[in-house]
Amino acid sequence: QVQFVESGGGLVHTGGSLRLSCAASGSIFSLYSMGWYRQAPGKQRELVVIMPPFGSPRYADSVKGRFTISREYAKNTVYLQMNSLQPEDTAVYYCYASLGDLGYWGQGTQVTVSS
Repeated sequence: QVQFVESGGGLVHTGGSLRLSCAASGSIFSLYSMGWYRQAPGKQRELVVIMPPFGSPRYADSVKGRFTISREYAKNTVYLQMNSLQPEDTAVYYCYASLGDLGYWGQGTQVTVSS
């Protein structure tokens, strides 16, 4: 079955950086679009970035220029480098993979940015 192992969340001060990782198993993820969503308290889950296989990523406007996604296809792993973090980036970050009508979610990792 499909499984994700997410890591890299934590507490950081405003302006700091974090790197999230998501290692996937159970399918051929080089065929999938992969990316990250986030959900802040009291808000809906929103797209952070999605990247099609061997394609160009699509970022939310709020993170453009600060966040960078990368994929290591041989390891079925996707990373999210987050720089210049702001308090409004505080949320649970979820790894996501999709192929056609199939969609899979990671368990989420908390990112907290203190002011």
